[in-house]
Amino acid sequence: MASPWIPRMHLWEIDDQPWFPSFLRGYVQSGLTHAWTVHLPYLQPSSPATVVAETLRRALGASAARYTYIDFCAGAGGPTPFIERALNGQLARGSAAAAAARRLSTVPAVASSGVLDGASRADAADAPSYAAVADPDTKSATVVRREENGQDGEENQGVDFVLTDLHPHVESWEAASKKSDRLTYVSRPVDAANAPEDLLRRYGAKKNGGAGGNKGIFRLFNLAFHHFDDDLARAILKNTVETSEGFGIFELQDRSVGGLATCFIFGFFIFLVAPLLYWWSPLRLFFIYAVPIVPFVLVFDGLISCLRTRTADEVEALLRSCGANSDGWEIRSGREQVIWPCGYLNWVICSKK
Repeated sequence: MASPWIPRMHLWEIDDQPWFPSFLRGYVQSGLTHAWTVHLPYLQPSSPATVVAETLRRALGASAARYTYIDFCAGAGGPTPFIERALNGQLARGSAAAAAARRLSTVPAVASSGVLDGASRADAADAPSYAAVADPDTKSATVVRREENGQDGEENQGVDFVLTDLHPHVESWEAASKKSDRLTYVSRPVDAANAPEDLLRRYGAKKNGGAGGNKGIFRLFNLAFHHFDDDLARAILKNTVETSEGFGIFELQDRSVGGLATCFIFGFFIFLVAPLLYWWSPLRLFFIYAVPIVPFVLVFDGLISCLRTRTADEVEALLRSCGANSDGWEIRSGREQVIWPCGYLNWVICSKK
């Protein structure tokens, strides 16, 4: 993340307050979801949700297919359903490309001289043996190597995403889960600092006593981690290290001049695109234009979120002091531009080595 020019301040946001009307909170959350999912041509390379999926795929590499992704602060759904579709789409395309490459590289036989059509014996090592062809139940060394490397196993499959929250939004989650077989949810409250045992057993890796096969749990915090004070953040990280194999923190803001400016730009875009997004809801448009509570809250809370957002170094300091053994955990971070001229996605990804 960008180096901060002011210290972190854990101030309050309007949307978090119990007195803020629930229907207005719904409007604000819809606006935040669109901030993740809308793609403005020429101004954005792709939607921020798609950038998250690309970042997970790039940072985790082949391991991206070896997790079940659990959003512990899903809210009304946010970007997670869109991240799920984007990541599974990327994995499917990668799997198809790898399969095509393997088919093209298959060598039907190897001459006794060790060379066939200009290919060396080493290049032809992946060709199936005569024994494997004669006896279909016999696995060739090629198949064994691919299975050991995960090439013909879980990497060729999709990954599952799970929506959870301390305050479940079951109706919204159910609607989202109907659009994908890879998206599900937990209908009861889930505390990110104390993940329930049955959730861990259902999705955890078999080696840890779970029923998730070889796939471990990867926790997602999308536009959420800045809401936790230091004590709660440490408790969540401690529980994460003890029960999961990785986590990702994704924020659309930071403590920089550009981050603060992006909040005002976002407010401006709300006025521009609201008729296209909310033409079907006169009441929502009323609270955007006639009485602009929604854009005000989005901009105000966005500015406060900037001041509350941690750098990667600050997250790592919390991780190392959370009370759990994090020696085997590797932390990576970065930022990706998601809107011109100064809008960036800031990310921290941490996983077991």
